[in-house]
Amino acid sequence: MKKGKNRWLIALSAVGIHLSIGSVYAWSNFTNPLIEEFGWSNQQVQLTFSIAILFLGLSAAFLGHFVEKYGPRKAGLLAAAFFGAGITGAGFAVQLGSLPLLYLSYGVLGGIGLGVGYIAPVSTLVKWFPDRRGLATGLAIMGFGFAAAISSPIMDMLIKSVGIASTFYILGISYFIVMLFSSLYLAKPEEGWLPEGFKDKVNSGKVKLKQDLAQLTANEAVKTKRFYYLWIMLFINITCGIAILSAAKPLAEETIGLSTAEAAALVGVLGIFNGLGRIGWASVSDYIGRTNTYTTFFVLQIGLFFMLPQTSTALLFQVMLAVIYTCYGGGFASIPAFIGDIFGTKQLGAIHGYILTAWAAAGLAGPLFAAWVKDTTGTYAASLTVFGGLFIAALIVSILIRFDIKRLSEKQKQEEKLAS
Repeated sequence: MKKGKNRWLIALSAVGIHLSIGSVYAWSNFTNPLIEEFGWSNQQVQLTFSIAILFLGLSAAFLGHFVEKYGPRKAGLLAAAFFGAGITGAGFAVQLGSLPLLYLSYGVLGGIGLGVGYIAPVSTLVKWFPDRRGLATGLAIMGFGFAAAISSPIMDMLIKSVGIASTFYILGISYFIVMLFSSLYLAKPEEGWLPEGFKDKVNSGKVKLKQDLAQLTANEAVKTKRFYYLWIMLFINITCGIAILSAAKPLAEETIGLSTAEAAALVGVLGIFNGLGRIGWASVSDYIGRTNTYTTFFVLQIGLFFMLPQTSTALLFQVMLAVIYTCYGGGFASIPAFIGDIFGTKQLGAIHGYILTAWAAAGLAGPLFAAWVKDTTGTYAASLTVFGGLFIAALIVSILIRFDIKRLSEKQKQEEKLAS
C-alpha cells in the first residue's frame, strides 16, 4: 500500500466529492423560485438541470482517459475548479437575470465538474476494494444520493433568507473547499495490491480471487455487445428515475396535495432513500450478482410506475417513490462493479466514462419529456405510464446480457482448463 494511505480514508474522500456534486439532485428547489422571479417556463428552468447532466456524461466520456493518465488527485482538483466555478457563476447569472448564462455556468461548467468528479474517485475505489467492489462503489455513490437530503433543506432555507443568487455563491464556495481537500488525499493503490487480511486468505487458498471476464481497454469495450446492453439498461433506469427526481417537489404537490415546505422536506427524505439504495443494492450485488440486481430493479419498477399515477393515498405514494429512489440510486452504484466484472480494471475509469453517456442522454430525455407532458396536459401521469413501458424493454435487455456473460464465463473456464 502507498505509504500513509488508508483505503477507508480514500473512501471518505470519495464521499466528500460526491456529497458536493450530488447537490445537483436538489435542483428542484430552484425550479419554482426561478419561475416566480423571472417568469421562465418550467421547461426553460428544467433545461438547466438537463444541460448539467448532459455535460456530466460528455465530460465523463471525454475525460475518462484523463483520469486514467493523470490519476484521481489531479482529476479531483479539476472537478473542484469546474464545479465551484459553475455554481458560483450561476449566482452571477441570477443577478443579471440571464438564462443563457445560467445554462453556461450551472449547466456547462458545473456539468463538466460533475462528470470528472463522479468517475475519478469511483474508478479508484474499485482498485482499493478488490474484495468488495459493490460495497466500495456504493460508499462513494451513496454520498451522491445523500447529497439531496443534506442540500435540499439548506437550499430552501438559504433561498428564503438570502435569495437565489447568494445561495449559489455560498454553495459554490463551500463545495469547492470540500472537493479541494477531498481530492488531495486521493491516490491509486500499487499494481496488484490486496488488503492484508484478504491477501492472507487468497495466499492460503481460503478465498479464491474472482477473475474478471476480460481485461479490455475502453476502445475495445465499446466494440462488444455487452457494453451496449449495459448502456441501454442504465439509460432506461436513469431516464425514468431522473424524471421523477427533477420533478419530485411539484409532483408531490400536484398528486397528493403537499404544501411547498412539506414537498421540500419530502425531496430531502427521498434523497436518503436514494443514498441508502446506493450502498444497499451495491452491497447486495456482491452476493446475488450484478445481473440479478438489475433484473430486480426493472421488475419492481414496472409495477411501481404503472401504479403511481393511480395512487392518491399520501403514505403509499411516498413509499412507492422511496422504492423507486432506491432502485435509481442502486443502478448507479452497481454499474462500476459491473464494468469491472465484465471488462476488467485496466481502463475502468475510461469505460465508466463512456457508459455514463447514457446518463447524459437520459438527463435530457427524462426531465424534458416529463416537463413537456406537464406543460401540455397539466399533469405528470401520462409520462409515468410511458416510463413503466420502458422498464419492460429494460427487463428484456437484462435477460439478453445473461447469455453474453454465460458465453464468456464458459470460454474462461475452458481456457483455465487448458492452462492447467
